[in-house]
Amino acid sequence: MKSKIGIIIRREFNERVKKKSFIITTIITPLFMIALMFAPVLISTYSGGDTKRIAVVDESGYIAEELINNGELVFEETALPLELARKELSDYFAILYIGEDIEVNPNSIQIYNNDASSISVEQGIVMQISSVVQNKKLQEQNIENLPQILEETAVHINPQSFKNTAGKVDAEENSSIASTVLSYILGFILYMFLLIYGVMVMQSVIEEKNSRVLEVIVSSVSPFQLMMGKILGVASVAILQIIIWALLISGLVYFVLPEVLPDQILEAMAMVKQGVPPTEIPGGTELGMLQALLVLSDIGYIGGIIVTLLIFFFGGFLLYAALFAAVGSSVDNPQDAQQLQTPIMMPIIVSIMVMLSVINDPTSDVAFWFSMIPFTSPIVMMARIPYGIPTWEIVVSAVVLYATFLVVVYGASKIYRVGILMHGKKPSLKELWKWMRYK
Repeated sequence: MKSKIGIIIRREFNERVKKKSFIITTIITPLFMIALMFAPVLISTYSGGDTKRIAVVDESGYIAEELINNGELVFEETALPLELARKELSDYFAILYIGEDIEVNPNSIQIYNNDASSISVEQGIVMQISSVVQNKKLQEQNIENLPQILEETAVHINPQSFKNTAGKVDAEENSSIASTVLSYILGFILYMFLLIYGVMVMQSVIEEKNSRVLEVIVSSVSPFQLMMGKILGVASVAILQIIIWALLISGLVYFVLPEVLPDQILEAMAMVKQGVPPTEIPGGTELGMLQALLVLSDIGYIGGIIVTLLIFFFGGFLLYAALFAAVGSSVDNPQDAQQLQTPIMMPIIVSIMVMLSVINDPTSDVAFWFSMIPFTSPIVMMARIPYGIPTWEIVVSAVVLYATFLVVVYGASKIYRVGILMHGKKPSLKELWKWMRYK
C-alpha cells in the first residue's frame, strides 16, 4: 500500500515542480514578501477589544492622574517601583512606565506586556501621554503666540514594548509592528495556498476522470490510495515551495539587510536590542520600526514561525484537499463543481474576515475560538502566533485540526470511491450524504 501511494505521490510531485510557472513563482514571491515585511503597514480597525487594566508607574509626577479611562483602556497608578510592579502585578494587562524626563526625552516610556498587545493599544496610550505632556508645556508658555507654541511643544512618544513573563523581560523586544506585518503575511499565505492547491487537487481529479484514466488506475490501486497519493503529492509541492521561500527570505534578511541599511540605523538597532533607547534615531525612523526590524531579522524567531506555518499548512491542506478531491470526483467539469465547492470555501473566506479582527485584538474570544475550530484554525491561528500567544493554545489547535482531518478523510474517501466511476450527472448534497453511508 505504501509503495503504491508513493508512486502516485512522485507522479503528482514531478508533474508540478517541472513547470515553468512553479519555478517563476518560487523565485518572485519571496522578493514580494520581503517588500511587504519591511513596508509600513496601515491597519483598519474592525472591532474593539476587551477592557485592559494598565498599571502606571509614573516618575513624572503628573501624567498618571491625567490619563483618561475609556472602554478599552483602564489606567491605575501604583506606588510600587518598576521592578516590583513587574513581578507582583502580573494580573494586569501591562505595566506602563513613565520616566521623570519625559518632556525632554520622549523615548523614556516603556510598556511591559503581560499579555499579547497590539498597535491600537499602544497608540491609545501614546496619544494620551502626548496630549498630557503637550498641555503641560502649553501652560508654561505665553499663549499669545499659540501656533508657534504648538509647533515647539509637539511631542512624539516612542515606547519600547517588552514581553513580560513573571517579572522577567524577554531578551528580544516584542514589536507590535512586526507582529502585525507577519500576521498579515502568514494569514494570506495560508489563504492563498489552501485555495490554490486545494483547487489544484480538484481540477486534477476532474481532468483524469473525464479522460477515463481513473478507471484504469483504480484497477491497480484502491480509491483511497489514489486520493491520498494525490493529496500528499500536491502537498509535497506546496511544502517544497514554502521551504524554498523560507530559505531565500532568511538568506536575504541575514546577509543582504545588514549591507543595505545605513550604519547609523544598525547602531540604533544594536542599542535598542540592549535595552538602551537611542535619544536620536537617524533618518526619521521610528523606534517601533527599529524593533520591528530586529524581530524580522531574528533568524531563530523566524525559524520558529516557519515551523508552525508548515504544521498548520499541512494539516489545513490535508483537511481541505480531501474535501476538494471528493468534490472533483463527484462532477464531470469545473462548472458543476462551483455549487459543491462553495460550502468548502466559505470557512476559508470567513477566516480572512476574522484574521482582520485578530490583528486588532489577538486575545479576544472571537480570535481564540476561531483559532480552535479546525476549518478556520490554520489561517486564524497563524495570524495570532506572531503576537506571542500561549504554547498550549497552539498545541490544542494543531491536535484538533489533525484529528478532524482523520474524520473528514474517512467520509471524503467514501464519496471519492463512488464518484470517480460515475458520469453524466451532478449529484446533490443529499446524494453525497448517501454515498458517505455506503459500506
